[in-house]
Amino acid sequence: MMGLFITIEGIDGAGKTTHLKWLGSYFEVRGRQVVVTREPGGTPLGESLRKLLLESDGAIHPETESLLMFAARREHLERVITPALREGKVVVCDRFTDATFAYQGWGSGVSPARLDVLEEWVQRGLQPDLTLFFDVPALVGQQRLGSDRQRDRFERERTDFFERVRAGYLDRAARFPSRIRIIDATPGIDIVRQSLEHIVASY
Repeated sequence: MMGLFITIEGIDGAGKTTHLKWLGSYFEVRGRQVVVTREPGGTPLGESLRKLLLESDGAIHPETESLLMFAARREHLERVITPALREGKVVVCDRFTDATFAYQGWGSGVSPARLDVLEEWVQRGLQPDLTLFFDVPALVGQQRLGSDRQRDRFERERTDFFERVRAGYLDRAARFPSRIRIIDATPGIDIVRQSLEHIVASY
C-alpha cells in the first residue's frame, strides 16, 4: 500500500478532535488526497453501531463492546480505509484499535489476549503508520468536557475509569514507540499544534 495511515488517540476531553481537521488540511495543502474518518463509525453500519455503543441507556458487557468495535472496524477497513490506502491517499482516523485496548481492555477489564486475537483476525497485520496520542491527566479531561453538555455513555464514566484508560494508552505507547508518539495536550492549542506539526513534518 502506498498511502499513509494516521490515527489519533486520547481519553475523552484530551482535545484530539480539535486537531483532526487541521491534520487533514495539512496534507491536502501539500498535494495529498485525504480521507478523514472515525471509529466507531466511518460506514453506514459503523455509524449505526456507534449510536448503539455511545447512546445506549442500558449496560453493555465489555466483551460485547469489544466485538461490536471490531465488527465496525472490519467494515471500516473493507469499505473505507484499505481502498483509500491502495489509492495512495492519506487516511486520518479518529480512534482505532489502540482505543479498544485502552477502553475495553484497561478501562473495562477485557483480556488483552482476546483483543489480540480479534486484532489479528480483523486487521490481518495492518497497523497505522503513525499514531498520535494526545495525553492529558484524567481529571483534566473530565474538566474539559464540562457539565453543560450531553455526555455519551463513555464520557459519563468516573475519573478512575479514565485513569485506567490513560494508563492503557501509555502502556501501548511504551510497547510501540516507533508508531505511537505522545503529545502533551495540556498546554494551549497553539503549543500543541506546534508539537503536532513537528511530528508530521517528516511524513
